[in-house]
Amino acid sequence: MNSILQKSLHSGEVTITAEVMPPRGGDASKALAAARELRGKVHAINVTDGSRAIMRMSSLAVCKLLLEENIEPILQITCRDKNRIGLQAEILGANALGIKNVLCLTGDPVRVGDQPNARPVHDYESVQLLKQISALNRGEDPVAGLLDSGPTNLFTGAAADPNSKNFNSLRKRLERKKNSGASFLQTQMVMDPKILERFCKEIADPLELPTLAGVFLLKSAKNAHFINKVVPGASIPEAILNRLERAEDPYLEGISIAAEQIKRFTGIAKGVHIMAIKAEHKIPEILELAKIN
Repeated sequence: MNSILQKSLHSGEVTITAEVMPPRGGDASKALAAARELRGKVHAINVTDGSRAIMRMSSLAVCKLLLEENIEPILQITCRDKNRIGLQAEILGANALGIKNVLCLTGDPVRVGDQPNARPVHDYESVQLLKQISALNRGEDPVAGLLDSGPTNLFTGAAADPNSKNFNSLRKRLERKKNSGASFLQTQMVMDPKILERFCKEIADPLELPTLAGVFLLKSAKNAHFINKVVPGASIPEAILNRLERAEDPYLEGISIAAEQIKRFTGIAKGVHIMAIKAEHKIPEILELAKIN
């Protein structure tokens, strides 16, 4: 049976996803409360996996808790912290738990996190992880023969950065991801609709990869400058920085900017992926302002 996300991406409707961050502790109640605010307003919710190389509860655990709330999750899996045996086990476990969507990521380097002396694994990277899930979906055992309990049934996606300065390299990498099993793309934050339009027209659309454009809620000019400084590939333009600096209420201005981007981006890409870190409760307001829900 196809996931809600898969059905939406293959339909003519606008697809909306958002993300929640697992807790830095053993109680997921706040993450679940944030997710409940989004129920019925988005098609699926990403659960990040050690984003920025910072310790948090496992994505797999939070995804299972979301399923128990009748909320469709997208399991993010990074290759940084597990070897192929650990990744294979997580994929099989996700399938057994009823998780249907997986976003395959290489993972942020440990040097950007709060435990820079941790040892990265990187036995696989995202393309190899996509290939591995495709093989398991065919029922292939990674050693020999077929899986004892039959194939998995996972809908796999990949990440993309339309802001990449090397478009030819980006095209080739996404071709490899497509050929390895990626069925959709979620992008990093996009601030310029012209960049998104070029990305979709020249890369995503020819590859027949439905794309969810990344929309990031900016809370202040200080927040935006920080993102430009520390987030790889981030390029928040001067016009948006000026709007936030001049705004009487920068937070409300950030909500307006996000809503404007959703309106514009949904006319270019298949939909949007909304990132509102520690402000997931604002996503319904953003969608209402964008006249999506």
